[in-house]
Amino acid sequence: MQSIVGSHRLLATQAANQVMLNVPETKVTTLENGLRVASEDSGLSTCTVGLWIDAGSRYENERNNGTAHFLEHMAFKGTRKRSQLDLELEIENMGAHLNAYTSREQTVYYAKAFTKDLPRAVEILADIIQNSTLGGAEIERERGVILREMQEVETNLQEVVFDYLHATAYQATALGRTILGPTENIKTINRGDLVEYITTHYKGPRIVLAAAGGVSHNELIDLAKYHFGNLPARYKGEAPTFPQCDFTGSEIRVRDDKMPLAHIAIAVEAVGWSHPDTIPLMVANTLIGNWDRSFGGGVNLSSKLAQMACQGNLCHSFQSFNTCYTDTGLWGLYMVCEPGTINEMMHFAQLEWMSLCTSVTESEVARAKNLLKTNMLLHLDGSTPICEDIGRQMLCYSRRIPLHELEARIDVNTCGLCWEIAVSLFEIFFMSLEGHRCKDHQGRVSRYVVISIVIEQILIHSVYWHSPPSKLRLLGVVKQSYAISATNIHTSFIAKTIHTILHSVKTLPVLLGQNSGIELLMI
Repeated sequence: MQSIVGSHRLLATQAANQVMLNVPETKVTTLENGLRVASEDSGLSTCTVGLWIDAGSRYENERNNGTAHFLEHMAFKGTRKRSQLDLELEIENMGAHLNAYTSREQTVYYAKAFTKDLPRAVEILADIIQNSTLGGAEIERERGVILREMQEVETNLQEVVFDYLHATAYQATALGRTILGPTENIKTINRGDLVEYITTHYKGPRIVLAAAGGVSHNELIDLAKYHFGNLPARYKGEAPTFPQCDFTGSEIRVRDDKMPLAHIAIAVEAVGWSHPDTIPLMVANTLIGNWDRSFGGGVNLSSKLAQMACQGNLCHSFQSFNTCYTDTGLWGLYMVCEPGTINEMMHFAQLEWMSLCTSVTESEVARAKNLLKTNMLLHLDGSTPICEDIGRQMLCYSRRIPLHELEARIDVNTCGLCWEIAVSLFEIFFMSLEGHRCKDHQGRVSRYVVISIVIEQILIHSVYWHSPPSKLRLLGVVKQSYAISATNIHTSFIAKTIHTILHSVKTLPVLLGQNSGIELLMI
């Protein structure tokens, strides 16, 4: 019986691999002005086509923050060829959908339509980004709409927390600002600001025309040349520089005792889209997982944190996240807790993070890899998510990564690799501990310095030698690192601290949680 089941599994695996290889090719062509055309023809009777533009709130400054999102609203308010009513009627009569969204690094306009209506859909997209009237009356009307949208966003505490997270993680930089912008800016943005943003950022090399479903690549190229061939490829003056956004470890707490629940986000600096560690961090993110009270199975879930949250009734929900940008990212955990369980939930969350550095097993990593591949494939269900995947990857990688290559890059991850990357990821713990608590008020080396060095050595030994270091070695490393003598800290104190950490592993997350450099947001 076992051999029969095993053979069926082997057949299923082979079939899945064959499906991976039989996915339609993503064809890419670059026009003379630098605009890229990318498509995947799956032979459907419907299609999705859109413009992915390398321009979002990251390319704004304090004065015009909110312009990219404002411009997204104005795109559907009439062009030189169509009034707002004409545009809406044409889309409705086609049975199509027209939509747009703005993120911190990208602006997207896309349409879903029948395959036979692809030419009209492309023409409408070209019209709204090149010929929008940006009329004064429409601007004033949308100003009110955006202000009401801001009020709605403020009631969504998850969005509020993540805005705070970016604000404290990337202080005084473009990534720290919100996508919608401050109220003061929304009230003052004018037509000149919108036109300036278009002329500055809507250039051929920064735009991708992506399509998926029943689309012919050659037809799409001809449509792109006709409708987008006149887009400028170069800047008349000096090209805008890519905004540098440095990560800053800090903390924000907003207390309101009238609220029944605490919404918390805790994160460390991760890596950008093209970094080699992106895939391993996705695997680590899947290892932590997500959970809420509506899930069945609670204590039997694979995520250890989910088991603890369910058994101890520690939170209403949690979800691990891995947010990537061009050159940086945020990897962390968002949770919703009752006030009385915050400390316990934080304790077990950080304990689970520490286990990524020391004790995750090959079977756990294998399960996470399979789940990650499944989620990625399930996401690509329909022409719209496929089109979105093409557009995003073309901007991030300048190519679409084939599914079989992505699967191979996931499969090479081992628990050893996860350990190494987790150690490097959480190194900020130790750096920040040393930076913030290096000396006490009398100028002596602080106990936090000793703790940070000890923990770092434990992690390094666990990863590379698979055993904890001896007390004698730890004592020597601490004294050598900071040239500690009897005049500034007593050797017996160091030995006592080492003994406590080695024999009280459960206290590590608590120690790390105090004055660490991670983002901690509570509302």
